[in-house]
Amino acid sequence: MALFIILRAVFGYLFLVLMVRIVGRRPGKQLTPFEFLLVFYLGGLTLTGMVGAEASLTNAVTQIVTVALCHYVLAYLRYHSNLVAKLLDGVPLILLEGRQWRAHTLAQMRIQDDDVMDMARGQGVKDLTGIHAAVLETFGEITILPQEQQKPSEDATR
Repeated sequence: MALFIILRAVFGYLFLVLMVRIVGRRPGKQLTPFEFLLVFYLGGLTLTGMVGAEASLTNAVTQIVTVALCHYVLAYLRYHSNLVAKLLDGVPLILLEGRQWRAHTLAQMRIQDDDVMDMARGQGVKDLTGIHAAVLETFGEITILPQEQQKPSEDATR
């Protein structure tokens, strides 16, 4: 019975990791997918342990410890393996470069160009001419790389 509880917790955690990867990233300053998952799943397990059909403190503690260990193992693997990190986190995606939108990437990530421009305006960039590139980071935030300002030549200042 205890093995079934542990296996159910492992399956639930890994299933939610898969769902977070399938659903994808969203822009904004939010929890990382793994932080969100851990908070969400542990809260659900705690609630189930209190009011579920198997309302038992032992079951709840066993499931929570199992999920915490799963999270620790995945974090350890992500830290020690670039392949696992890329598999779980993905890679940064370029949304805009050289004033050209990457329409396929925007559509795939379900991001509007207005979302990118909103982030740019928040950083004081008024239009596309002020943006060198826009990148969707692995943690879901959009990074705006501003166009480098042209420095006046030394001859012009003499």
